[in-house]
Amino acid sequence: MHLHRRFSSGTYDPFSVFRPSQIASELHFPLSDSAKLSISPKFVFRSLVILELNYLTVMEDAKAIKIDDGMPETVFGLVINHIHDQRDRDAISLVCRRWFEIDGLSREHVTVALSYTTTPQMLRRRFQNLISLKLKAKPRAAMFNLIPEDWGGYVTPWVEEIARSFSCLKELHFRRMIVRDSDLELLAQSRGPLLESLKLDKCSGFSTDGLLHITRSCKKLKTLFLEESSIIERDGEWLHELALNNTVLETLNFYMTYLVNVRFEDLERIARNCRGLVSVKISECELLDLVGFFRAAAALEEFGGGSFSEQPERYSSVSFPPKLCRLGLTYMGQNEMPIIFPFASLLRRLDLLYALLDTEDHCLLIQKCPNLEVIETRNVIGDRGLEVLARSCKRLKRLRIERGADEQGMEDEGGVGCLELEYMAVYVSDITNASLECIGTNLKNLCDFRLVLLDREDRVSELPLDNGVRALLQGCCKLRRFALYLRPGGLSDVGLGYIGRYSPNVRWMLLGSVGETDAGLLEFSRGCPSLQKLEMRCCCFSEYALAIAALQLTSLRYLWVQGYRASETGHDLLAMVHPFWNIELIPSRQVVVNGQLGEQVVVEHPAHILAYYSLAGQRTDFPDTVFEEEPNLMF
Repeated sequence: MHLHRRFSSGTYDPFSVFRPSQIASELHFPLSDSAKLSISPKFVFRSLVILELNYLTVMEDAKAIKIDDGMPETVFGLVINHIHDQRDRDAISLVCRRWFEIDGLSREHVTVALSYTTTPQMLRRRFQNLISLKLKAKPRAAMFNLIPEDWGGYVTPWVEEIARSFSCLKELHFRRMIVRDSDLELLAQSRGPLLESLKLDKCSGFSTDGLLHITRSCKKLKTLFLEESSIIERDGEWLHELALNNTVLETLNFYMTYLVNVRFEDLERIARNCRGLVSVKISECELLDLVGFFRAAAALEEFGGGSFSEQPERYSSVSFPPKLCRLGLTYMGQNEMPIIFPFASLLRRLDLLYALLDTEDHCLLIQKCPNLEVIETRNVIGDRGLEVLARSCKRLKRLRIERGADEQGMEDEGGVGCLELEYMAVYVSDITNASLECIGTNLKNLCDFRLVLLDREDRVSELPLDNGVRALLQGCCKLRRFALYLRPGGLSDVGLGYIGRYSPNVRWMLLGSVGETDAGLLEFSRGCPSLQKLEMRCCCFSEYALAIAALQLTSLRYLWVQGYRASETGHDLLAMVHPFWNIELIPSRQVVVNGQLGEQVVVEHPAHILAYYSLAGQRTDFPDTVFEEEPNLMF
């Protein structure tokens, strides 16, 4: 069972590994908060006590189940329909074959974290009645242009299977995948009358012609999400067809797609026809042209995008919908900022990533937003802005501070006074152990923490950050996701060992420029019992140490490394080879990027290792830029 526990997306097949002695240990699965809220506590308590105290008498061939107190199977059928958390469902499906079958028949949503870990046919056999499917493909590093564009992640085989099977499927989410116009055409033809949600999230390979097939045929579409996808723009007919054909749209998002053929008349018609429209995020569109849209979109709660190209005083005529509480205006400057003031106290989410505000502007605006729960901005906010945030926004749950041109450090404890924070991601040019200790002392609800230490400053106040990292991990016991990207000397082998020791519940981790020797990595890998996905960059570790660490991390199912001490032959990676474990190599390569002044610069991208568990075997669509690592080819 241990091997198949790694496939939390529901793509495992545990038929061949049932043993009664192992089944007993699986009965003590925890329920998520969502499951607890959706079922009668007394009913759940009774059901689970029966399972734990009486156990199951499971025949060795797993063909029969008997519950000692006679609880009928229909009771379990009722319970399982109220359990929606995938980890809970995974644990349930491992109890016995019959529960495995019931889970497969009743599961409504599945996330496949890497599309090469299974096949469309295997997924169809396992989950026949899916309503919602999310597929991810390219490694996360693709978002930072670190992965070759032709790496893979083609959606075509999945769309072909969806067209043939999955008759109940209504919601599709493709993330970091290559989607062709022909894929969208097939989806429209096969799923047009049923499809309610289509998310093409950071995808590429398609054009507005493909979108036209979707908007013309999928008249029940409630969600169309295209954010940060690379779309070839032919014209704006796709949006016009959406305006003509749809009356049920609730979410429209083509933010950061750089689509320019957008007619504000189409947006206005969508707002008039779709009375349930609650979220719209668009590309650059003059805000003054959207006055009619805002007037018609009475139910709108979220808006993102727009642009400002007229004199500031003209924007006083813009009136936003009364329910608007999530806002992100692109290119908003100091002079345009007052248009937010009348409803600033109603805002729960504020995106300032593409606003043109300085530190003082941040301070002024944040003071007027006491009910903020989410804020995204750049590190121009500075320590002063963080102090204002801590004083003014006591309900804040998510804080994201990305890199900007004006980089300032977070050095004092005043910037981390939002005690309800659950998510914190910051880019800083300076940091101290005391700041990290303060986070560990005060932010007890943190589930996701990410810190990037920039290399602009010649000198950092205090390195290594071993003690601060230890205090943070000891204090933030709820952490499930953890990223720490430092600079050489930022974390010693001792500090790396602390991460392994004090991260019992972390499932995803990104580490950059940490540790000093292989010994630090091996000490780290003796801990982290829950770690499933590990990403590393710019580290000093050898191939052999990486291979041994991958084996010692008992829950690991995905490893991506860029920048390591590569051997001449690659033989050292043989230590990592074991069943169901695919290994891919991307050699070092030269890439042309834009410099700070817009000039083209050639940079060297170090070699990559990508390794992951898969029930599908080695993939067959390797491009020339990727090499399959096979033991029999390594000598």
